[in-house]
Amino acid sequence: MRLIKICALIFAMMSSVYALENNSLISIDDISKAEIEQILNAAQFFKTTPQPDLLKGHILASCFFEPSTRTRLSFESAMYRLGGNVIGFTDGDTTSTKKGESLSDMMKGIGSFADVIVMRHPMVGSAHLAASVAGVPVVNGGDGFNQHPTQTLVDLFSIRESQGTLDDLHIAIAGDLKYGRTVHSLCLALSHYRVHLHFISPNFLLLPDVICEELRKSDTSISFHESLEEVIPEIDILYMTRIQKERFVYESVDFENPCLLKLSHLAKAKDNLRILHPLPRMDEIEVNIDNTPYAYYFQQMGNGVPVRMAVLALLLNKIEANNFSF
Repeated sequence: MRLIKICALIFAMMSSVYALENNSLISIDDISKAEIEQILNAAQFFKTTPQPDLLKGHILASCFFEPSTRTRLSFESAMYRLGGNVIGFTDGDTTSTKKGESLSDMMKGIGSFADVIVMRHPMVGSAHLAASVAGVPVVNGGDGFNQHPTQTLVDLFSIRESQGTLDDLHIAIAGDLKYGRTVHSLCLALSHYRVHLHFISPNFLLLPDVICEELRKSDTSISFHESLEEVIPEIDILYMTRIQKERFVYESVDFENPCLLKLSHLAKAKDNLRILHPLPRMDEIEVNIDNTPYAYYFQQMGNGVPVRMAVLALLLNKIEANNFSF
């Protein structure tokens, strides 16, 4: 029975995941619900089955103009675990942009050095620009406060792993809903599923109207709340985010944050509640919550590797070419 299930998974992966083939992943809108499911299934395969030679001879250009720990290192780990190699930089100040080179020219050059590019950049739309000129697949590792599609895939994988489904869930998203690019991508992805989304944030960091409108168009059930206490008894997932003060332009940084999770808040939580966080964590989750069964953010972080293995393998069209054996 196990062999039959594994063979069925391989067939599904080989026969239908090719919308990403030789393309780029810039926005979660680039992929359909069916493609999301296929990527998650591929990630589950990579989590349990090593493929150390799948991307042998291929090069990932890791181009990070903004600080990153989890996204950058998990992409690089994913590439190495699949047998590929990595080139790149972790600070835009060390590149020719300091000499005045345009992002477009830089990406054209990097596209001639590598087979796939993952890029994080502070400018909204930068990943789309890179994809239009690079000549190789580009993965958006975060463009300003806009999108972060692979983090969303990690989030969806972790929700499904912890709950057994992505449907019929109550999911609370708390913190910086205005500037949180992980929030924007996650909301759009969850609109494919039967969920109720509860939003909690400071008044000046509400979810942007454009995202709310997209959720309403998809008939996604949503509600807005003033505190975590209002929602904890009924939710299955609590997705916490930090306040991104580095993106504040006009807002005052002096405010009362209604999204500070304390251990006492969990007294009325459902047994299946799991807490996610894209990290880094500041003060929004008490450290003593880490050792409770509710905490799932470190497992979520670890899931970044198999999910990004799946994305790289699919973009480079290597799943079908490799003949898996068990």
